[in-house]
Amino acid sequence: MGADRTERLETWAPGRVNLIGEHTDYSGGLVLPVATQLGVTVEVHARASDISLTSTLLGSAPPFRADGAWPKAAGWARYAQSVAAELAVLGRPTVGLVATVSSDLPAGSGLSSSAALEVAIGLALCAVAEWELEPMELALACQRAELRAVGVPCGILDQAASILGREGAAVLLDCGTLEHRLVRMPSRAALLIVDSGVERSLENTAYAQRRGELEDALRAVGAERSTDVQPSDLDRVEGVAQRRLRHVVTENERVRRFAAALESDDLASAGELLTASHTSLRDDYEVSISELDLLVGLALDAGAHGARLLGAGFGGTVLVLVDEDAGDDVARLLREGYGSRTGRDCRPLTVFASEGATVRCVS
Repeated sequence: MGADRTERLETWAPGRVNLIGEHTDYSGGLVLPVATQLGVTVEVHARASDISLTSTLLGSAPPFRADGAWPKAAGWARYAQSVAAELAVLGRPTVGLVATVSSDLPAGSGLSSSAALEVAIGLALCAVAEWELEPMELALACQRAELRAVGVPCGILDQAASILGREGAAVLLDCGTLEHRLVRMPSRAALLIVDSGVERSLENTAYAQRRGELEDALRAVGAERSTDVQPSDLDRVEGVAQRRLRHVVTENERVRRFAAALESDDLASAGELLTASHTSLRDDYEVSISELDLLVGLALDAGAHGARLLGAGFGGTVLVLVDEDAGDDVARLLREGYGSRTGRDCRPLTVFASEGATVRCVS
């Protein structure tokens, strides 16, 4: 693909909503995400010797080498440069590009805009170099890129969900073995994403601390992965270590039960598991804040099946599970209740299970 061609390359990668299985991915646990209809688009205008990117929201970033080596990028371009560097390690030919990046994902709200950007950039870089990676290999490269970019030791959940997602289905993923299968979403289920208005950035929260505490707890019981820990092992640790470990052990079981509830069209049981997940994230993992707790309570009072904080916590959004025909009423009651209690607009957003990342040519 050259600069003189009228046919242009475009990649798209969705954000994700993790239905259940929070803070389990980096311990080799179970997760159940869906890809959303919202995502990041990279429109490639030409091949080039360097990588030159322009964001429709944030402006142009200084060009950097096609292998991601230098000069050091800043801001949102850090993610793109880190993807280029990780792909270069894997042997991608050093072909650059000129591209425009656009997004309809709200940043910092738990829908994983950074992973969507990484995947969309990764697909574009592979396409212009006519070089392919297996889907999970690309996900792993993008996962490493996040750590390289901002020092956040994230798990594989976000990038895998963006690549593996399918319309009308969730992805049940074992983050330790990378085995996965699709779980059908009930047609009457609606997913509301409700923004607390409290922004958070993972590199500026206790995310890395929580991961370190969990890793210490796993070592204390002699386990490499959270799925290897039995409930009886919890008695071998105490205090913070016990609470962190108890969350991931019980959360893995909630993922299994939630998948079974979806397959049985049992939204009531699925909702109860969502709310139990929030309680565990609040009390055992200690990543909730008062605004998220308030939204969960308001959602339940409004008739939702269940709700929990979404993503890493410390701000951002909550996920609310409702019947499709009740979605508008629950959203209205949430806005009214949250606005009267906090003075903020919580901006409920309906999302649905979408296809994963794609590459296409556009005229």
